[in-house]
Amino acid sequence: MQLTAMPKPDKPLLEFPCVFPLKAIGKGGDDFGALVFEIVSRHVPGLTDTALTSRPSSSGNYLAVTVTFTAHSRDQLDAIYLELNAHERVVMTL
Repeated sequence: MQLTAMPKPDKPLLEFPCVFPLKAIGKGGDDFGALVFEIVSRHVPGLTDTALTSRPSSSGNYLAVTVTFTAHSRDQLDAIYLELNAHERVVMTL
């Protein structure tokens, strides 16, 4: 079986700047939203708490936090995802 590389799209998937909803799912607790906000705000100057929404899982063990902001580059998004995924309380990012 021969593997072939996927063709590169002519156009990038995202065009910057763009409004970007980032979701982090992690172990529940009242401070998980603040933790996600703190990490994202290090990479997004001027981020306000109105950009954050959250929803607990049905069992209450996990919290899904969405932060919506204007992304300016792929490097910015990569840095945010790397830092979030490196945190022990973050289970998944979307």
